[in-house]
Amino acid sequence: MSCSCNEYTRAAALRRSVAEAGRGLPVVEPGMPVPAGSGLDRRGFLASTLGFALSVYGASKLPLGLFEEGIARAQSATPGPVLVSVFLDGGADSLSMLFPAGHPQYTTFRPQLALAPDDGQPFSEDPSLRWHPSLAPFAELHAEGKVSVLPGIGYTDADQSHFTSRHYYEVGATDAHLRTGWLGRYLDIAGTVDNPIQGLALSDALHPSLASANVPIAAVSRVGDYDFWASGVWGEVETRMLEALGTFPAGSDPEAGKVAGVIGQVAQLRTQLLPFEGGSWGTPVPYPTSQNPFPSRLAGLAAMIAAGLPLRCVTVNAPGMYDTHADQAGELTSSLALTAESLRSFQRDLEARGIADRVLVLVWSEFGRRVEQNGSAGTDHGAAGIGFLIGSRVRGQMLGEFPGLASLDEDGNLRSTFDYRSLYCSILEQWFAADAAAIIPAAGSFARATLLR
Repeated sequence: MSCSCNEYTRAAALRRSVAEAGRGLPVVEPGMPVPAGSGLDRRGFLASTLGFALSVYGASKLPLGLFEEGIARAQSATPGPVLVSVFLDGGADSLSMLFPAGHPQYTTFRPQLALAPDDGQPFSEDPSLRWHPSLAPFAELHAEGKVSVLPGIGYTDADQSHFTSRHYYEVGATDAHLRTGWLGRYLDIAGTVDNPIQGLALSDALHPSLASANVPIAAVSRVGDYDFWASGVWGEVETRMLEALGTFPAGSDPEAGKVAGVIGQVAQLRTQLLPFEGGSWGTPVPYPTSQNPFPSRLAGLAAMIAAGLPLRCVTVNAPGMYDTHADQAGELTSSLALTAESLRSFQRDLEARGIADRVLVLVWSEFGRRVEQNGSAGTDHGAAGIGFLIGSRVRGQMLGEFPGLASLDEDGNLRSTFDYRSLYCSILEQWFAADAAAIIPAAGSFARATLLR
């Protein structure tokens, strides 16, 4: 966090306090919106059918036992499409991620930060652009038609505050007073009151884009944080003991029958959860090894989807911190590499399991960076940024145009060529078959793009 600005640090602290029950809000500075979901109560419960502890937000009057019943019912239904939202926290520099090597002004604006003309792989849809070397996994997927790039996503009159701009993206409107997230409002329409994992944040706190008004949503930090154990027993003896539970005889004694029923349920639960035990998913592909939880969270998510868990919208933060006011090159190189390699593994995992057609990944950030580098080998807050759609069903074609460096806005930023609300409307209508007008304010004023094959 050493190169982040004070405004970013205050915004992060505010969001953390909102997500932690009972702490209340710190002082909100004038003009800063209150995060979506800040009014939701948080309750914790162990979903015994899943084997991990969830923080459940909303539906505070609903008995916790109904959640497990609702999850079981939803799990037995026909699996539906899943959207995975991946956030690049801090405002990722689009001019490094897909850099304009063929534009003469590039090195003028960035004498130190400009990547070499032969760095990375060429972007097939525009020969003047090249992928950041760390995004080689994205280039690979793009060559297969599984990545669509939005090189100028944003909105007019962009707010360059971390907090406010991120809030706009989270709620799906340039409205500082809106308190529900765009995915939360979708779940209010398409979800149920007894399935909290319909909206799941892979985090220890709520992600505001999931904030709903009428249905529960959940957060879980680590899939597989559970265990079966017996005091004083371990190793092969423990394994055999647990395997033997399911053979406990009921006999004719009613009390023994009750014991046998409980033991049988425990044995069945253990069998169902073995693939998730200790974070070992039996994944068919390798994921990057890292102390950051991002790769393991994606591996666990793939296993959850394959197991038929009733997920609809999932959010997760990418590794790294993208508020690169100083020493940008090194931070981007490592953060982008782990992010891209993990997402490629996730895509390959889904393909190997035969479920890739059910999953769409959205990668986004709250804004891009200033075109001209600053005096600390970094870049300051900008306007239009970059986004990605990843999946086996995406068209794999650029959405919007690269803004170019010849005509910047009055602050020296890239101009938006694709409104983020157009993307949301298109996702809602084409991926979820939902009515965007019921979810995104003024949805009719935003153009639609063809996202899927």
